[in-house]
Amino acid sequence: MTTAAILFWLFLAVVFYTYLGYGMLLRALVSFREAVCPRRAAPEPESLPEVTLLIAAYNEQEIVAAKTANCRALEYPAGRLHVVWITDGSTDRTVELLAACPEVRVLHDARRGGKTAALNRAMQAIETPIVIFTDANTMLNPEAVREIVRCFDDPKVGCVAGEKRVAARAGEGAAATEGVYWRYESKLKEWDFRLSTAVGAAGELFAVRRELYEPQSEDTLLDDFMISMRIAGKGYRIAYCKEAYALETPSADMAEEGKRKRRIAAGGLQSVWRLRGLLNPLRHGVLTFQYLSHRVLRWTLTPLLLAALLPLNVVLLWSAHPALYAVVLTLQTAFYLAALAGWLLERRGRRNRWLFIPYYFLFMNLNVFRGAHYLATHRSGAWEKARRAG
Repeated sequence: MTTAAILFWLFLAVVFYTYLGYGMLLRALVSFREAVCPRRAAPEPESLPEVTLLIAAYNEQEIVAAKTANCRALEYPAGRLHVVWITDGSTDRTVELLAACPEVRVLHDARRGGKTAALNRAMQAIETPIVIFTDANTMLNPEAVREIVRCFDDPKVGCVAGEKRVAARAGEGAAATEGVYWRYESKLKEWDFRLSTAVGAAGELFAVRRELYEPQSEDTLLDDFMISMRIAGKGYRIAYCKEAYALETPSADMAEEGKRKRRIAAGGLQSVWRLRGLLNPLRHGVLTFQYLSHRVLRWTLTPLLLAALLPLNVVLLWSAHPALYAVVLTLQTAFYLAALAGWLLERRGRRNRWLFIPYYFLFMNLNVFRGAHYLATHRSGAWEKARRAG
């Protein structure tokens, strides 16, 4: 076998493993682990601790009323749930509207230092043993706080990740595809947790033990991921609680989704460097395997290997097995053409779910390269919010 052939099949194997193979392997490992050593359910707590719900908001006047009503609907003992808004840099009526809510504590600073700086400042003012982070534009199910708190009955749990759900509406390819992606991501998180620990948490809904919180650098782009993974690096588990979920609307369009994906990709690359110590399997064991498989490959190596598959395939048409590589090239070409068709339809406002899947897949990988450029040219933790569908 030639060097080109070895590289081609190796690259293809890594791409497959990153997006499908890891999930298949993970499911098998979870089944084996639970058959050999099933986990026991935690007992019901005798009392519920005080909890702070921390809401980071920047110019969210349109959503204040809905978010406040959502917080009031949360099922938790009166006086034990404290709602805090951190509104640094807001220049609209967010602070004014919140002033009409006596049950809410508002921490405001006119300076906009970015979300991470705001969280660092807010955490200095919070004294409850558990802090739940959520975004202003996401709505929580009534049982969310109670279900998250239950997970902390296990002293080995230092962080709890809630489930993110995207409100996909009929006829909207972007929304439907984003929803499918997050359902698959949620399943991977669940299996990760059932094997050992979830790999990171999403900022829409997650919680930590206050004493485990570490202030992050103000230029941090993925504060949720960094906070949760540094807790995992201390030997605590990140629990995944699918009974607690945050519902949000999808991005207004693919241009807005691109802003979000670019920031996530840039933050992922930044996180891989800052959390490089977690790649030591002698110290972190299974966590290293999960982190490398679920996150690091997606944010670093795999997009490069995916881009190399097509030119390598063309070169191999002149190898000892031209018919085989011609079939593979046909399949690759069909995939890219389907993605192109999905892009063209989206530009015309006509969306097909099945064509959108390859388009969205390539869209995510292309944004890794855009994220690398963003990381190289920006030094601030503040970013432009992606508009959400109305």
